[in-house]
Amino acid sequence: MALATFAGGCFWCLDAVFSQLVGVFRVNSGYCGGYNTNPTYEEVCSGATGHAEAFRIDYDSERISYRQLLQVFFAIHDPTTLNRQGADVGTQYRSAIFYANAAQRALAERYIRQIDAAGLFDDRVATTLEPLVQFYVAEDYHHDYAALNPDQPYIRAVATPKVEKMRKVYGGQEHS
Repeated sequence: MALATFAGGCFWCLDAVFSQLVGVFRVNSGYCGGYNTNPTYEEVCSGATGHAEAFRIDYDSERISYRQLLQVFFAIHDPTTLNRQGADVGTQYRSAIFYANAAQRALAERYIRQIDAAGLFDDRVATTLEPLVQFYVAEDYHHDYAALNPDQPYIRAVATPKVEKMRKVYGGQEHS
């Protein structure tokens, strides 16, 4: 079992995508990269904690690689906008990779260089690379939020298109 931790906007949306990938056993929504201990959703939403809405992926590295997780991550959010994903604005919505070790950091750095060199986006990647110091699991109601609330307007408008994009681009890699 391996772990990967990312942030890229609302954790509900990214949980919806990554939880469907073959080789991913669990996606936990939470908070990462800030200064206070055991932050709450309300505290993180204030922007005053320095934490991002993040998600931690427990995955089988023999079934899906860290590089494949990076590919999906960069395909389903805007990594070029600083502290913003769509209408969600603030440092808590930043695009970040929280690396657990030197190998994850090196892979992420190399992948970002490749993206920028290939000109995949109009602007350069703004995703930050931050050491994983502590991951705080979010309150229970945030877990599997999109799956449990598929008709919620935000989920229909933001999460569902991300899931559909993932299926179109990476068809066959998601759970059936």
